[in-house]
Amino acid sequence: MAAQPAKPKTSPKSIKFLFGGLAGMAATVFVQPLDLVKNRMQLSGQGSKAREYKTSLHAVASILRREGVRGIYTGLSAGLLRQATYTTTRLGIYTVLFERMSKADGTPPNFFLKALIGMTAGATGAFVGTPAEVALIRMTSDGRLPPDQRRGYTNVFNALIRITREEGVTTLWRGCIPTMARAVVVNAAQLASYSQSKQGLLDSGYFRDDILCHFCASMISGLVTTAASMPVDIVKTRIQNMRMIDGKPEYKNGLDVLFKVIRKEGFFSLWKGFTPYYARLGPHTVLTFIFLEQMNRFYKVYFLDS
Repeated sequence: MAAQPAKPKTSPKSIKFLFGGLAGMAATVFVQPLDLVKNRMQLSGQGSKAREYKTSLHAVASILRREGVRGIYTGLSAGLLRQATYTTTRLGIYTVLFERMSKADGTPPNFFLKALIGMTAGATGAFVGTPAEVALIRMTSDGRLPPDQRRGYTNVFNALIRITREEGVTTLWRGCIPTMARAVVVNAAQLASYSQSKQGLLDSGYFRDDILCHFCASMISGLVTTAASMPVDIVKTRIQNMRMIDGKPEYKNGLDVLFKVIRKEGFFSLWKGFTPYYARLGPHTVLTFIFLEQMNRFYKVYFLDS
């Protein structure tokens, strides 16, 4: 009998998780300004219909004018920690569950099971990444406040230590429910809208199953995902940035945020920061996979094939 071909060498799970986190962190370096602009726009005009920023470009110009080039990268350390915690945990949970749910003969889980695994992994990763998310929201919003009201965190670790000391350790997980809800919505919307839009493009007869089709499907999926997840995202942002007023929090819960935003700022204010959110979603995913592929290739050449 002919000998069975040897299974190709693959990197260990720990390396896959490490590379996943590092790839997300590398991509964040490029898209951090968009995150900052999105957060500032979601917090602008809080409690009134007047908007601090008319458009995303107006927000960028204002930040550059008031805070300089360094100001556009405020909160980068928190953004990097968020990727290190959220992306690594999500990838780890997804890989473990995917392997557990696969059949003995190697058959992968069906679409709905994959979606459930993705949402579970996303929610778990979001819970682990919430402290970094809280620090990120506060650091990126600080520059819009008067100097005497700024928190003045110097970096993400300073933010985490001060939040724990001044407000209690539970504050690090403030807004974890909407953060986890957003992760579930994003994962569900991305999976469903990508496969549906890809099928629609192929059925139109104008596309083949190639990189152009994948790119267009990704852009449509990003649009649907942004529209679906932004109301949850603004709830998360407002809760994580809120202050105590006369010993009471600004918002009681997520529903209170939604009602107050709609009543005082208008229904469409739930989609404040739509452009930078959408502009960040696509490039961050693309850059993450580019960096991930390069790191995997490097590891294969220098460690597996040597």
